[in-house]
Amino acid sequence: MALTRRLVLGAAFAASFAAPALAQDWKQKFPEIVFAIIPQENATGTTERYAPFIAYLSKELGTKVTLRIASDYAAVIEGQRSGNIHIAQYGPASYARAVITGAKIEPFAIETNLDGTRGYHSVLWVKKDSAFQKLEDLKGKNLCLVDPNSTSGNNVPRFAMNKLGIEPDKFFAKVTYAGSHENAVLGVTQGTCDAAFNWWNNEAESNLHRMARKNMVKLEDYRMIFKSDEIVNSPMAYLVDLPAEMKAKIKDAVLGVAAKDKAAFDKIYEGKQGPLVAVDHQAYLPVMDLVKFVDTLRKKSGT
Repeated sequence: MALTRRLVLGAAFAASFAAPALAQDWKQKFPEIVFAIIPQENATGTTERYAPFIAYLSKELGTKVTLRIASDYAAVIEGQRSGNIHIAQYGPASYARAVITGAKIEPFAIETNLDGTRGYHSVLWVKKDSAFQKLEDLKGKNLCLVDPNSTSGNNVPRFAMNKLGIEPDKFFAKVTYAGSHENAVLGVTQGTCDAAFNWWNNEAESNLHRMARKNMVKLEDYRMIFKSDEIVNSPMAYLVDLPAEMKAKIKDAVLGVAAKDKAAFDKIYEGKQGPLVAVDHQAYLPVMDLVKFVDTLRKKSGT
């Protein structure tokens, strides 16, 4: 009986050290965690918005978190595919592209709107004083898209144009990838493009609203001539092969940021988004199908 008691006490004593040791194991293996984001604006603006959140993550996880601002969507995808980026903020289509091209990732958090919904739209902006009233009026004009892996800035627009019988590279005089949502709008401002596709949540929030708050544009100078069906909101995704305890800590920290550090959360979204909530791959199956469909369209057109 005494021997049994000693064994039980010894096992309990060893177990009391197991959890802390496990926690230290992943921190020793990952002394630095890289968080990357797809480009929506200039690097300075992204750094300013995300710096408090990165500091919050570092504190919550107890290890260094580094922000990486990608030059394009493909850089984020390749970074996660190679395992050099541990956590990434995606658009729906760029997440789908990452999975399709072999990145071993899983989504764990999704943006929500202030009303609790989880969707947004692709819209087409033109100058307010232009003659264009609908997409079909732009034949022979110049179009700004965002990036080949942008949901609202390329994939949804190409799907919508296909439904209208429009082959972009034949219909428009020129189709340009601007590189970011801001650059696409600025293309219209500067006259490089006659119209630009962009993201739009609702009447109170969009990329155009965000640019207006930074005094880059005036809302009243633009007019919307197309709005897509709802698209599922953007996810954050981490590498599947990260240690389970590490993933759990990351997920808890991200989902808790709106409550634990409201200032950091509001800095990212300027107070215009609801809290991040849990999500899984199932939510993005329609987007996977969309990306694959757009790929067939591009192969047919040779672009």
